[in-house]
Amino acid sequence: MAEKMFNQTTILHAVHTKWAGKTVHFAEDVDSTNEWAKRLGKEGEVHGALAVAEFQSAGKGRLGRRWTAPVGSSVMMSILLRPDFEPCIAPMLTIVMGLSVAQAAERMGIKGCIKWPNDVVVSRKKICGILTEMSVEEGKINYVVIGAGINVNLDSIPEELSDKATSLYLETGKLYNRNEVLAHVLECFEENYQRFMKTKDLTLLLEDYNRMLANYGQPVRVLDSMGTYEGIAYGINGKGELLVEKADGTKICVGAGEVSVRGLYSYV
Repeated sequence: MAEKMFNQTTILHAVHTKWAGKTVHFAEDVDSTNEWAKRLGKEGEVHGALAVAEFQSAGKGRLGRRWTAPVGSSVMMSILLRPDFEPCIAPMLTIVMGLSVAQAAERMGIKGCIKWPNDVVVSRKKICGILTEMSVEEGKINYVVIGAGINVNLDSIPEELSDKATSLYLETGKLYNRNEVLAHVLECFEENYQRFMKTKDLTLLLEDYNRMLANYGQPVRVLDSMGTYEGIAYGINGKGELLVEKADGTKICVGAGEVSVRGLYSYV
């Protein structure tokens, strides 16, 4: 059932977690929830605080891409974290969030999976993008912000993206309560984050992640600064690197960074 309202009060009522999203900041219009969450971080806001907006005038995705969505159609949120670990560990949190969104879709009866490293896909098309940013001073993390934009009740996709993107509504014909979608994501994230913090890597999440990896056992093309090559993907390791076996048997660990991975025959 679609929601009647989506605001700070309805979100707080829907979320049943210990710390993730227990503080909610909500706005009708912001530049981007990530930028807002970073401002909250500088102001001393607590670990687990959430920034949610109906519209972003300057939403952004991975590799600096723009990201926009019509009012009322999506979940646009950023969570503020204050982890106690080395800055080099923080990028793995993007994968933790990607897994959490895919699990949230599964909870709602939707067959979601993950295109490495963090795109959540349904029917081989993207429904969610994730962007992680952090502030570091003197080698220590001040805060980490993870933003997620989820296409929920979007009823159309621009023609130039129709082969790559979709929404929960377009795939199922159902309208969803965004309060519940957001709550499922936060509940999954809190659980996954706690497991992540036990080892400060993805070891305890590998089985769940690889089970949902759309690229698993599939041919992929890897594009990086050193050139392009093809191989078969065999899941991720504890650092979140994609394990790819080339035709000559060489096995390579691909880090996310500026690398792009595509399926040979489709977006996934």
